[in-house]
Amino acid sequence: MAPKVLFLIEDGFEDLELFYPMYRLMEEGFEVVIASSSLNEKVGKYGYRIKPHKTFDDIKPEEYSALVIPGGKSPERVRINEKAVSITRHFVNENKVIAAICHGPQLLISAGAVKDKKLTCWIGIRDDVMAAGGIYEDKVVVVDGNLITSRMPSDLPAFCRELVEKLRHS
Repeated sequence: MAPKVLFLIEDGFEDLELFYPMYRLMEEGFEVVIASSSLNEKVGKYGYRIKPHKTFDDIKPEEYSALVIPGGKSPERVRINEKAVSITRHFVNENKVIAAICHGPQLLISAGAVKDKKLTCWIGIRDDVMAAGGIYEDKVVVVDGNLITSRMPSDLPAFCRELVEKLRHS
């Protein structure tokens, strides 16, 4: 059975930051599960649509090897759902692989997961990351233990490379 990777999304996700890693992981043989607050079709920032496989309430985080948090407006919407924050905390507490890009660290902030961690993000939330105790680095990709972060869609090749590499060795 292929290791499972969980994506948490809401409307307004950055289209490339969902689909590029999703297909890259599928290409490597990982099972990808998209979860959201409802099973209603979600619409990305540029109009791409996807129907989630499961709701946050249906997720058993212990069944997953990694968590991916695409950016855009989605993380701000995901983080207001306590079940999604609880799922994220599971990955943090179990030291599982977490990959967050762009605004993705907003969910990590809500889960209390950035203090003393090196990470990067979209420049617009840099101050939020630092206020939450994160150590901001303006780099294409930052890896701190099992946490992988990138800034924006143009960073996706490095982001996916590190994610695939980490999953191969975890």
